[in-house]
Amino acid sequence: MNTTAMVLTVLVAFGITAALGIVLIPFLHRLKFGQTILDIGPSWHKKKQGTPTMGGIMFILGVTIAIVVGYLTMAFMDPSLFNDTINNLKLFSAVVMALAYGALGFLDDYIKVVKKQNEGLTARQKYLMQLIISVFYLVMLYMAGDSSTVVIIPFLGQLDMGLLYYPLAIIIITGFVNAVNLTDGIDGLASSVTFIAALIFMIIAGVLKFPQSVLLSCALAGGCLGFLIWNFYPAKVFMGDTGSLFLGGIVVALAFNIGLPLLLLFIGIVYLCEAFSVILQVISFKTTGKRIFKMSPIHHHFEMSGWSEVQIVITFSFVGLLGGIVAILSVMFL
Repeated sequence: MNTTAMVLTVLVAFGITAALGIVLIPFLHRLKFGQTILDIGPSWHKKKQGTPTMGGIMFILGVTIAIVVGYLTMAFMDPSLFNDTINNLKLFSAVVMALAYGALGFLDDYIKVVKKQNEGLTARQKYLMQLIISVFYLVMLYMAGDSSTVVIIPFLGQLDMGLLYYPLAIIIITGFVNAVNLTDGIDGLASSVTFIAALIFMIIAGVLKFPQSVLLSCALAGGCLGFLIWNFYPAKVFMGDTGSLFLGGIVVALAFNIGLPLLLLFIGIVYLCEAFSVILQVISFKTTGKRIFKMSPIHHHFEMSGWSEVQIVITFSFVGLLGGIVAILSVMFL
């Protein structure tokens, strides 16, 4: 992977995302595209009422443009890259899936903003669309030449899943995309955790020699960093489902594009904890009438336990980093 292309990709994604905040945030204010805060949430979140949402548009544009610029730079320096058809198509498929999830998130956010309530699409509507996007992505991978049904289990070995691979893949894709969405609950959390995940994928893709995935990781890292300028506490803009579903799409695609989807168990440990905290809370309340956490997802539990938003972001990012280190170590055993 060419260092110049890597640095340029990060800088373009960071620069465009950060610069768009200057224009987009006042524009969203003028449109009154403000977030409606749920009454069941922490009472102190009410002061965030009206903060512009749908800010994910900033890094969607930044990341997408950076990928194009980075790829053309990389290909200019090494024309043989054009011959790597399978991985080029995987890169294209990743961007398409992420944009499709971003579009779904935009639709959901738009409905919320217009209705001035935190409902948006129904859970059934949202999951059906997510299901269609995930199937379409897997079809694109298959058409790109990635027809392997072998799953590499970190530290253990390989397992050929046969036809069961595809239901498993759909569960992983939709599950993690939704988990990233759940992680976006306090200022800077989803973008910080995803920034760490991007760095880990950058290292792993580099070690395994997947330059297109390194490029995608660089763009994601730059976009998250540029967004954090506006989203870190106190946030001047929220990414909304527009942004969180897009981030989820790229994170999942990175794992599939390097052929190691189960690495998400480590790299996405924070996302998993967020999702399972919700699942456990619902099961416990419906079966016993009692709650395990003060509030779910779990970042709200820590909030209601007295942690500041900054403390939660730093701690969760550190946990994500530890999970990422375990993922890197597992790659050494391949």
